[in-house]
Order: sequence, then C-alpha cells, then structure tokens
Amino acid sequence: MTGTSRRDFIAGAGAVAAACATRPYFSMAQAVKSPFKIAVINDEISQDFDHACHVAAREFGMSWIELRSMWGKNVMELSAAQIDEALKILAIYNLRVTDIASPLFKADWPGAPKSHSSSKEDLHGAPEAEFKKQDEILEKAISLAKQFKTDKVRCFDFWRLDDVAPYRAAIDEKLRSAAETAGKQGILMVLENEFACNTATGRESARTMNAIQSPHLSLNWDPGNAVMRGELDAFPTAWDAIPKNRIHHCHCKNAVKGADGKIEWSPVGKGLIDWTAQFRALKQAGFRDAVSLETHWQGGGTPEESTRISWAGMKQALQESTGI
Repeated sequence: MTGTSRRDFIAGAGAVAAACATRPYFSMAQAVKSPFKIAVINDEISQDFDHACHVAAREFGMSWIELRSMWGKNVMELSAAQIDEALKILAIYNLRVTDIASPLFKADWPGAPKSHSSSKEDLHGAPEAEFKKQDEILEKAISLAKQFKTDKVRCFDFWRLDDVAPYRAAIDEKLRSAAETAGKQGILMVLENEFACNTATGRESARTMNAIQSPHLSLNWDPGNAVMRGELDAFPTAWDAIPKNRIHHCHCKNAVKGADGKIEWSPVGKGLIDWTAQFRALKQAGFRDAVSLETHWQGGGTPEESTRISWAGMKQALQESTGI
C-alpha cells in the first residue's frame, strides 16, 4: 500500500467511524418482523429525499416508504426530472412505495357554507385547489402511482362542514365516482379519516365505508386523527364498528390530553392509542397492508429526531403485538 493510498484509507476509515458515531443505528438496522408493510411518510423525517430514504432504510430497517412531499414540493408538484431522481434514490435504498399521499379532496364542497377548516390545514407543499380541479388532481395522482409502482392513492372527504347532512349523499357519490375512475386504471383509493374533514372519526369512517360500497374505495385508518377530533374511544370502541375488510392502509401516530384539556400530538409510545393492542387487532382482522409512521409530534426538537423517538415506540408496539 502506497503512502498516498494508506492516508486515503485511514481518512476513509475515520469518516466511516465518525458517521457511525453520529448515527448509532447505521450498521445495526434490523427489519421488524411483522405481517404488515412497515413504512414512514418521507417528509416526517426530512425534505431531503435521499436523507429520508437513508434513515428509513439504513437506520429504521424499513423496506417501504410513503410519499407526500420532498425538496420543498408536494409529490403532486414534482417535475419529470425530480420524479426520475426520486425513482433512482428509491432504487439505491431498495425501498418500495406504499401509496401516493395526495391531497385529493382536501377542498371545499361547492355550494356549501365555507368550512372552518378550509385553507387552515397544511397541504404539505400542495397549493389549495378548487373543487373543479379535483378530477385533474386524481388523474395526476393515478399517473404518479403508476410511475412509483404502487396501486394506492390517498384521498380525503372534503373540508369539514358544521352540517354535512344536506350534502352527504352528493359527496358520497363523488367519492364513489372517483373510486370507479381509479379502479378502471387498477388503482385503489384509500380514504384517510382526517380530523379537519367530514370523515374524521372511527364512527364516521364506518358510516362512509358502509354508504359507499365500491371495491375501489378503502379506508386509511388513523386512530390518532379520530382522537384529535375528540373521539377518545377511537380504539377499541369505534374500531369495532369499522368494516375491517375495507381497511387497506394505516397511519401510526398518537395523541394525549394536555394539562389545559386540549388534545395534542404525542410520540407513538405515549398517548391515548394503545398501539400494541391496535396492531394486534389489525393482525387478527387479517390486515396485511401498510402501517405508516406519521409522526406529527414535534417534541424531539426536529422532525427527524421526533420521528426517531416515535419510531422507537412504534417498533416496540410492533414487536409486542407479534410476540417477536
């Protein structure tokens, strides 16, 4: 070994050692043994997509990732060059995409009173879009799903109305029609129960799924969102009402009641949702799709560190629920 190559070797070894010192899980990542597809929403770690994938795959030991926003843009706004770059990064880390976490139907229902939630919620880099643009958003989301080799697109149930009853049948029909459009192209729509939308709780999720009997519309179950809406018994009470065969995606986060009585986000390992029991119930119900970490809680100081802490709680609950 020449002097130059030896110095290069020593310098390289030092760099690796330094990296390992700052990222203690780098070389020790182990995939959690689970019947589910374990994932994280990429922007809960970082807007730097390469770094988010590195943490998900190399530190957390995941094989799946959910796409929402990257490089300061919503996934719906990516250029062709950025899509190509994202695909290359996914290949490097051997990550597969659970779904396109689109903002589809986070919009006001036409003719209804303006929602109190309208324009207040974070659209993760996506511009606020009028109802008339939602069909275009659906087609774009379907195209992205095909490019990223997933068969699922996430959607919502329009900004929450104080009285949805006069519009409920028409909204149901719009969701059904959109699901049929997606289904014709081999895509499954997963409706997230979102606390700022008309389907927010477990009970409302059960109503929506029972009202819209389309094989192309399923539920993205998020008990944390239900709790945030005030349904403190989202699991296990409201859970019992949900048709389990319609659940095809799950978001994992938690919430607590603060000292002031308000509900606030918390790491997965602490809160009103017993995730060990929820994972066990999902498994017993035959669920085999993705459970995706959606941290939201920011108590760790940075999104990445908060997600790292929340992942520790999620990982423990997964291990406890399977007995591994």
